[in-house]
Amino acid sequence: MSLAEIDDQRVIEFDVRTDEMLVNMGPQHPSTHGVLRLLLRTDGEIVHEVTPHIGYLHRCAEKIGENLTGPQWIPYSDRMDYLAAMNMNLGQALVFEKLIGMEVPEKAMVLRLIIGEMNRIASHLVGMGAYGLDLGSFSPFLYAFREREIVLDLFEEVCGARLTYSYITIGGVTHDLPKTITIPPGLASLTGKSPNLQLSWIDACLMFLEWLEKRIVEYHTLLTRNSIFIKRTAGIGILPREMAIGYGCTGPVLRGSGVDFDLRRDGEKIYTRMYDGFQFEIPVAPFKDAPPEAILGDNWCRFYVRMMEVVQSIRLVRQGIAKYPAAAGTHRVPYKMTQKLPVDEAYLETECPRGQMGFYIVGDGQPEPLRARAKSSCFCNLSVTGPLCTGVLIADIPAIVGSLDIVMGEIDR
Repeated sequence: MSLAEIDDQRVIEFDVRTDEMLVNMGPQHPSTHGVLRLLLRTDGEIVHEVTPHIGYLHRCAEKIGENLTGPQWIPYSDRMDYLAAMNMNLGQALVFEKLIGMEVPEKAMVLRLIIGEMNRIASHLVGMGAYGLDLGSFSPFLYAFREREIVLDLFEEVCGARLTYSYITIGGVTHDLPKTITIPPGLASLTGKSPNLQLSWIDACLMFLEWLEKRIVEYHTLLTRNSIFIKRTAGIGILPREMAIGYGCTGPVLRGSGVDFDLRRDGEKIYTRMYDGFQFEIPVAPFKDAPPEAILGDNWCRFYVRMMEVVQSIRLVRQGIAKYPAAAGTHRVPYKMTQKLPVDEAYLETECPRGQMGFYIVGDGQPEPLRARAKSSCFCNLSVTGPLCTGVLIADIPAIVGSLDIVMGEIDR
């Protein structure tokens, strides 16, 4: 219809009104985190409905676990949350120890705490940097990966791997800390030290923590206090406390909605005894230093919880390093590959960087479990995508989904 044929201006308004459209966001979209596909029902720029589609990986990790012994199954947990594989190893090892009634030495628990909290830092660095990238900020992504590389260098010295570690195992950890290492190249470059400097793993770790702690202020300048970042996150994607609990959300997503619950403090004794005697705080929204635009349970609160958890993890690692030299026992209690499991069942959840990760095994007198299952934190956290994304602009979808910090390998096991 040409303009010359239109007599009534109201016809123009009616003529240009948009119809509802079904739009696929992902899995190729860089803001959809791996293999997630979101099906959007939109009217112009307004999103009326979001349906997440998952299930492209098909790793069958749980079914494979029913055909392997506990130590053989550990590497498969690395692939679930590959950004926090140490934490996944820990939960899987603990559930076997709970089933067979094993207690690990104090030294092994201290090592687990140091390595687990270092992996929490590395995981949150990826979450923070990738979230900035979701919102169009590229520099924090580079800085976060620069710092994360140093953590991976330290992990490589400990276990020989940079992503799939299989380090924390049944009975403790596979190796004790190396006595002397060459300073990680990234740390040498950042601190101005000689790349040939030899020092203990502990000293290298402390040097990195001292560097990182000062950089956190810069992260707040780049993102947390950035006016553009605040406009993209504050007051958007609000997850009320009751909804977070109702959908089974955990981790920073739950604490960003004001629920003070963390399994490192509130979990089962076999897990919390690792943290006995350690001083740390659980960051929970709302925060006194939040910008005026922030609302309890919004994107900004979830992001800020992770940033504050990095500070607390630094605090915990330092206490663990101070306790390590005098810790009693060895780094591992021997566990035979052919050791038979009792006829019983065990379930345990631990506090991973993305929330509560649970493992469930059933023993029937054989070395391999009769049943092996995993409960994913990201699966529950992703389930709130639909309610959070209803009625928002399309441009807000990456900001909301990114604030949930999901890893699809954990969801599709």
